[in-house]
Amino acid sequence: MSTPPMQRLAKVLRQNGLIRFLEHFAEMFPDSHLKDLVVDDSGPNRLITIAGKQVVNFGSDSFLGLDQDPRVQQSLIEGVNKWGTHNGASRAFASVRANIEAEEKIARWLGTEAALIYPSVTLANMGAIPGLVGRQDLLVVDEHAHNSIQEGAKIAKANGVRLVSFSHCDPLDLERVLRAAKPYRIALVAIDGVYSMTGALPPLAALNMVAQRNDAVLYVDDAHATAVLGKQGRGTVLDALGSYGNTFAIGSLSKGFSCMGAYIGCTEEFKLLLKMRSNTYIFGGPVPPPYLEAVCTVCDILMSPEYDQLVARLRRNCAQLTEGARRLGLTVLGGETPIISVLVGDEGETFNAGNYLFERGFYVQSVTFPAVPYHGGVLRVQVNANHLKESIDGLLNAFEGLQHEIPLPAPETMSRRAA
Repeated sequence: MSTPPMQRLAKVLRQNGLIRFLEHFAEMFPDSHLKDLVVDDSGPNRLITIAGKQVVNFGSDSFLGLDQDPRVQQSLIEGVNKWGTHNGASRAFASVRANIEAEEKIARWLGTEAALIYPSVTLANMGAIPGLVGRQDLLVVDEHAHNSIQEGAKIAKANGVRLVSFSHCDPLDLERVLRAAKPYRIALVAIDGVYSMTGALPPLAALNMVAQRNDAVLYVDDAHATAVLGKQGRGTVLDALGSYGNTFAIGSLSKGFSCMGAYIGCTEEFKLLLKMRSNTYIFGGPVPPPYLEAVCTVCDILMSPEYDQLVARLRRNCAQLTEGARRLGLTVLGGETPIISVLVGDEGETFNAGNYLFERGFYVQSVTFPAVPYHGGVLRVQVNANHLKESIDGLLNAFEGLQHEIPLPAPETMSRRAA
């Protein structure tokens, strides 16, 4: 009897190199992998329960802690009472009033003429990027751009758009690539505002100057800067460039906002064009109305004097962790944002290091290839405004103990390698 098609499909998928790689490490480190976890309970100050063990969660991107804010929670409750759980229609047909109000508030806070809300940043990138360029245009992507940008670029390429990449955060290489690719009608340069695995920021001003000299527009996925960087949490673009005149700013409503969805900050003209050209806007389904009510509440908080207190608390926590990690001699990547990565290197040691911290009461994310370069594994720590000082001290003490168990690369070692 022949093998059933479903079994054959599973067998074929298991021949994929990435799946074989991931399953290999899952089998080698069954107690250290710390992926696909189930959180059974959550409490104040980022305490969570996993497999019966209570740990401090340093893996949450609710950076301002607004998921625990009573006003944001109350907005969700009132939104459910007003709209129900879902409005059940594509926005191409109808939007609830809360959607319009949320977009207006986002634009007012961000400093753009308009904003367009998507169900997620991934759907925004996979819809807007192919929607903004055509066969006569050029799409240029930073080699380390987020996966969702890369996926959007694949769709654009399949549609006939020329696709090229440039060296990570390198304005000179961007210039080279743009000049070599001419002639084109217009170019779109897609980058991250904050690179999520390291917390690194691109040289936006220099990249924008290159773009403007070469008939190119910047497309900045600012998801990891939303609500935590820039004046009033508006992200990286406005502070770096002074305007949005040559930039689309994409932000997340699920990280610093602690809600759901994403937005693209743009002009009214481009808002209309994206509604017609962006398939994931038309077919992706809307953000549930209760979350739109919560988005409005978060915008009010960000535009109030209270925001400065919230972000000051977050920055104090980030500084405490970053400075403490450097005093221990750890190689710290990032530090300008709430994403602080400690370099480990080897994949297996990265998993074991994460498990060591977990057993001592702290959950951090063990990140390995392909999210980071091979043998470039990191412990990705995400600091929140509502982490307690003693929790950060406890994590630093656990890192100190980890150094006696696993050889962690020192900054001078990395400097010698770079030289």
